[in-house]
Amino acid sequence: MPLLTTGNQFIRDLETTGAVGVYAPLEGGFEGRYRRRLRTKGYATLQLSAKGLGDLASYLKDVHGVRHAHLGKKNIGQTAAVGDVYFLPPIVDSQLEMLPQNKKGLVLWLVEGFVLSRQELSYLAKFHEIDSRVKIVVELGGDRAFRWQSLSSLLMAA
Repeated sequence: MPLLTTGNQFIRDLETTGAVGVYAPLEGGFEGRYRRRLRTKGYATLQLSAKGLGDLASYLKDVHGVRHAHLGKKNIGQTAAVGDVYFLPPIVDSQLEMLPQNKKGLVLWLVEGFVLSRQELSYLAKFHEIDSRVKIVVELGGDRAFRWQSLSSLLMAA
């Protein structure tokens, strides 16, 4: 692998397929380089961990409820014993609203994507049909060199 890569092929593949699965070396650093190249090509990037996302469709495109961490404290006789539910706006729509006019779109970079089920990965593979301004990158594991493949073709192969 060359020391300096332009990332043009990665960006072209991401634009044509809408969602890619990546395998990066475990020592790190490659993700940041490719995210920086995406930003120079006119995309805003948002990095999230796939662990704890819950229902992807609700989290990304609907108003969804969350509870704060329990920490051993309970509300006795006031509300639910496990805590109040706070409703948050959809993450993708709120990010797209704040997107500057000079940006092409939003790239949602999900780390620890190996915890996602096949159904969740197929939803992400088709997410560009819901909103064409959003591209998805899912880190699926480690490898000796940074490599990527269309998320839909990875699902077909498995």
